[in-house]
Amino acid sequence: MRVDAYNAVNAVYNATKPVKKVNSEKKASKDDTLEISQFGKEMHVAKKAISETEDVRWDKVEAIKKQMQEGTYHVTDEVLAEKIIDSFTRGI
Repeated sequence: MRVDAYNAVNAVYNATKPVKKVNSEKKASKDDTLEISQFGKEMHVAKKAISETEDVRWDKVEAIKKQMQEGTYHVTDEVLAEKIIDSFTRGI
């Protein structure tokens, strides 16, 4: 029997010692804190303001309707052309 071969095999087994089990349940430290940046706070305010505003400005719609009924609403050809071009470039 070769003793040196036994020692080499035994060294391999001893090289991988059992790892201690770590407790995965950590309790929250009293020092843990959460800080929201100023940018994050501003984004929250902006999102809230946008969600509370209406998509349609009804005062403008009613004013244009009234002008159309009275026949006083006029749009120049240039403005109409610009709006048409804008709608195509935005993909609407």
